[in-house]
Amino acid sequence: MKITKAGITAVILILMLSMFVANIANLIYISDYSAFKDSKKRQHLAITNSTEHLMWFIQISDLHLSIFQDKERITEFQEFCDQTLKVIQPLTVLATGDLTDSKQEDTIGSKQFEEEWKKYKNVLDKCNSLQNIRWLDIRGNHDNFDVPGVDSSKNYFRSYSMQGKSHLRSYIEILSKGGEKYAFIGLDACPDQGLKRPFNFVGIIQEKEMKELDEMSSKAGSVANYTIWFGHYPTSCILSHGPGIRPTIGSAQNSVAYLCGHFHSMLGFVPNMYTIQRDGFLELELSDWKDNRMYRVAAIDHGLFSFVDVKHREWPLILITNPKHALYQLHDKEPTEAIRHSSYIRILVFSPDNILAVRIKLNDGAWTNCYQSKSEPHLYLHEWNPDYYANGLHNIHVSVLDEAGRERSITQPFSVDGSSMKFGVIPRMLLMLNFSASLQILFGVATVLSVLPLCFLRFVNQKYLARKKPMLQNGWLNSWVRCLWILANIDRFFIPIVLYPLYIAAGPWAIGELIEGHIGVIFIWGIFINGTYIPGSFTYGYGFVQLLFFQGPLVVFTACALDRRLNKSTNESNENPSSVDFLRIIFQNLPFIVILVLQLGMAYAFWLAYGTMSVILGPIRLWPILLTIWACYHANTIPLRKIRSAGSAWLRLQSAAADYNYPTSDQS
Repeated sequence: MKITKAGITAVILILMLSMFVANIANLIYISDYSAFKDSKKRQHLAITNSTEHLMWFIQISDLHLSIFQDKERITEFQEFCDQTLKVIQPLTVLATGDLTDSKQEDTIGSKQFEEEWKKYKNVLDKCNSLQNIRWLDIRGNHDNFDVPGVDSSKNYFRSYSMQGKSHLRSYIEILSKGGEKYAFIGLDACPDQGLKRPFNFVGIIQEKEMKELDEMSSKAGSVANYTIWFGHYPTSCILSHGPGIRPTIGSAQNSVAYLCGHFHSMLGFVPNMYTIQRDGFLELELSDWKDNRMYRVAAIDHGLFSFVDVKHREWPLILITNPKHALYQLHDKEPTEAIRHSSYIRILVFSPDNILAVRIKLNDGAWTNCYQSKSEPHLYLHEWNPDYYANGLHNIHVSVLDEAGRERSITQPFSVDGSSMKFGVIPRMLLMLNFSASLQILFGVATVLSVLPLCFLRFVNQKYLARKKPMLQNGWLNSWVRCLWILANIDRFFIPIVLYPLYIAAGPWAIGELIEGHIGVIFIWGIFINGTYIPGSFTYGYGFVQLLFFQGPLVVFTACALDRRLNKSTNESNENPSSVDFLRIIFQNLPFIVILVLQLGMAYAFWLAYGTMSVILGPIRLWPILLTIWACYHANTIPLRKIRSAGSAWLRLQSAAADYNYPTSDQS
């Protein structure tokens, strides 16, 4: 068997890809728990028809209350506070950030609008239900746009939120119900310097704040029965000092979940963004109120944490607390073995109208009616024998009918023996990977692919010219290599096209007013502003997108334009622009026009975000415009002899070499 260099290279690439995939799989791996027979015996509460040891609360996230966009966000938020809270009567409401939109009318520029904060406060002030419900809010990145510090007068969270007057950043609240204590820890990961968008997407927790969170975790573990963490940013979007925010959240035995928002369920493409982190707690991202009007009802029933995500105005609302959903079992944190010793199925049901019937069906059995608890009207019960469902996964079906004629049904998988289910790969990746590190890898790969292939083709060209042996291969792949080969061996294209990604990786991107009244400097690896250094994170993603949608297309289109001239022109007289139809010129240069329009649009957006200085002193946005014009002009006007010289190693036939009379040593 003949071993070729190409074969060896392919094997190496496959091995590298396999290692990369294996590392990703290891990062998002979740232990597959088996039955309880191998776990340590734990004490647990007997799950009967008692209404003790039961608590529920609500989470709402990404309100984006705006004075410019979608006024119904505010009116329906008022309806949520006045009516939904009155029906559900939770112990507390967790408002996990982006309370206001803080975007200009053009939706690109960003700043704090006091009127939006006044509307937020006005809704809460009018809500009578909040007299008996604790409202716990926390800042999101939109609440921190253009805010140079928590003590700034622009930090309206201090004046208009429910918790801002008492807690500028992270805080802990201990609430009691039914003789048990519940700790709620609000995690504020907003950077100290709140940049204008777009470079304010990732949270940062400084060393001092990490110590404070450790103290809160210790306090919660010692005084509370259960701990719920909440914040705006998913943990994958938080930069923190070692050992990291996830070990801190999972350190306490009673810490069961971290609730967040921020990702907006990836515009609805990942509606169920949930996972169990390797540190043993559930991380649950909630879709936004902004466009989807979603909220979450969660409960802790005899130590078992359950939740359901609900769309505003959808009634009746059903939450099965026992048996718990098989996907969300926390065998290290919860007494899940209590399910197999329980004597009652327990269901929370909420509706603004009287409930007429609550029925259940186990697997393919018959429908039977549940009865309402006498001491808790929202709780419905049904006796059962878990031994009948001792092995594997099963389904419980619940159907509810209210007095208004609304009927809703849900199906929930459960297990008695601890059999588990698998979370989706995409939710696990979004919540378990390190967002900043992943973007660094993507940018690094994009930079290498932007530079090394052209440098390699330039080096190989010298070898072929020295041997004076033309390349005679043909085919689709080789035609693409030929295009890039020609581009790589013309100095006036090679030098600026290779230098741009190298500069993006090292040099300053822009100098501008990143916070109103404060000039900052942007590098891909960090931002300097107001005497503060902000580590780079989302900047790597911005750089990756720039290389993907500018550098890549520019290289391809320029290379193809040069190769087209080489194939279609036999002498320099045919290159006279006056003899070419104007529409044909436009059509041939349409790819450059598209790139130019896109870069002008991005420069305009950058100008709206950070001002005129950021564009004039911003190579990240100005240079692509100039480089596109440069490449288009020279691709059409460079003398044909220089294109021939660059492509001399790619003679398809010896006769073609004679016809074109390619030189073999003249390098441009």
